[in-house]
Amino acid sequence: MNSELTTWMRRGTPWIWLNAGAVAICMVMVVGLLMLLTVRGMSYFWPRDVLQANYAPPTSTGELLTTQVIGEFVESEMVVAAQIVSSGIPVDETQDLYERQLLKLGNRDLTGADFTWALSDFVKDVKYPAEVVAMERREWGNFYGFLQDIQESGESIAFAGDAADIEAKRWIDFNQRLQRALDIRDDIYVIENQEIGAINYAMEKLRLRERRLELDGEESKETSAEIAVLRAKLDTEFAVLQNDLVVLYQAVNRDAAIFLAANEQKIEIVFADIVRAYKPNQMGLFSKLLTYFSKLGEFMTAEPREANTEGGVFPAIFGTVMMVMLMSVFVTPFGVMAAVYLREYARQGFVTRVIRIAVNNLAGVPSIVYGVFGLGFFIYIIGAEIDQMFYPEVLPAPTFGTPGLLWASLTLALLTVPVVIVATEEGLARIPRSVREGSLALGATKFETLWRVVLPMASPAMMTGLILAVARAAGEVAPLMLVGVVKLAPTLPLDGNFPYLHLEQKFMHLGFHIYDVGFQSPNIEAARPLVFATALLLVIVIASLNLTAVALRNHLREKYKALDV
Repeated sequence: MNSELTTWMRRGTPWIWLNAGAVAICMVMVVGLLMLLTVRGMSYFWPRDVLQANYAPPTSTGELLTTQVIGEFVESEMVVAAQIVSSGIPVDETQDLYERQLLKLGNRDLTGADFTWALSDFVKDVKYPAEVVAMERREWGNFYGFLQDIQESGESIAFAGDAADIEAKRWIDFNQRLQRALDIRDDIYVIENQEIGAINYAMEKLRLRERRLELDGEESKETSAEIAVLRAKLDTEFAVLQNDLVVLYQAVNRDAAIFLAANEQKIEIVFADIVRAYKPNQMGLFSKLLTYFSKLGEFMTAEPREANTEGGVFPAIFGTVMMVMLMSVFVTPFGVMAAVYLREYARQGFVTRVIRIAVNNLAGVPSIVYGVFGLGFFIYIIGAEIDQMFYPEVLPAPTFGTPGLLWASLTLALLTVPVVIVATEEGLARIPRSVREGSLALGATKFETLWRVVLPMASPAMMTGLILAVARAAGEVAPLMLVGVVKLAPTLPLDGNFPYLHLEQKFMHLGFHIYDVGFQSPNIEAARPLVFATALLLVIVIASLNLTAVALRNHLREKYKALDV
């Protein structure tokens, strides 16, 4: 028995099973995390049915104050009786547990809060009215209520027929007017953010040109007259667009709807403030799926609103991908050149060993330290010098002497360059010396051998280093808070104005967006589902970037499969 056990141990079978168990546990944890993010995040976009009920919890005076609630059921939990009593609701403490429900009431402009907890024992007369309307607004969050009237320029719109016909016609007219308002809002967006934005950009360029001529002592009557003519032309175009905006705003604010909210409260909502409206209790599965994908598409392509707790995250997606791509452009050549020098050119001795130790230690430095370094060196020194040399007309307002996309990318490149160096060196070390000697024997120079033979064979290892660098850099948040990321960036760093890619601009990032929504939001309950959805999106973005790099690495391995590197 002992000999069998000894043999079993010597074969390493326990360690095989231990490793297999560890891998299985890790896989279960990863799959469980992804499922949690998917269920909690993606369910946020599903159009839930809206309930109407009466809520009458007991009070300390023994009275029953009944209030009407209209909203969505979110979740329920069990709480101990002592906790309920401590909140001021007298309940029977002999009953150990009570169920309470989290209801999303919306109507924050009327109630002051989006969510409320209600004890299930005191929620009565629950029903799901077919005519209840759920709306998403540009301000004040969701609204739940009943459509009572439609007004055009302050006058009510009358509809003929019985009550059912009037209700159906009113809802059809409501959707038509809402679509009209959404189309006008799109026109307003184009004028404000594109056409007027281009004019403002041109005006600023003229101002800076005038200032530069003044600083260089080159201003003259001719240049001043030329600038004045261009400025007058831009002013004329701006005035035309301003008049167009006045007309559009008058048109978009023409229509309004009167709604009846909970507890018989009436409210007027202008169509211009509505993003989406639907009757969830009347919708079938197909209609709910269309609404679901519409809301999901808005989340992927729109800008955030309501303190980042509503709307989309497209600027954060764009900023994350752009930063990672720029970081990859910076880190790959520098990391590869450093590895080539250490492995191919540097004399192997004490100095190179010290350098390798330093590189390995840099990989373990906390990321916030790199952020502080980037702020002090890149921004306060390099950026300030660039402003003094190339942008004196803008000063004292900084151009590159302030956090931005360029400095964030360089900081993360510095953060991840040790990973690329180590991976590339490993790839270079695995190429047999005979390959190099054969190339040299055929008459190639050392550089030609390196460029045409060694580096192509080591390219899969370089891609491995880049994959590891992307995986680490895409999820970093701490250094970005110091060198470029912001809560809300009004414009993307890529537009139609020269030089098109504005490396000096601040940007949004999915990782920082998760931190801001999850921990800095004034409306935690509304923000919580978005935290899960954005976290899942960040995982998908990182996985997509990594899979792209993996596919390229596999292509290179197939190309140079004659040697396993």
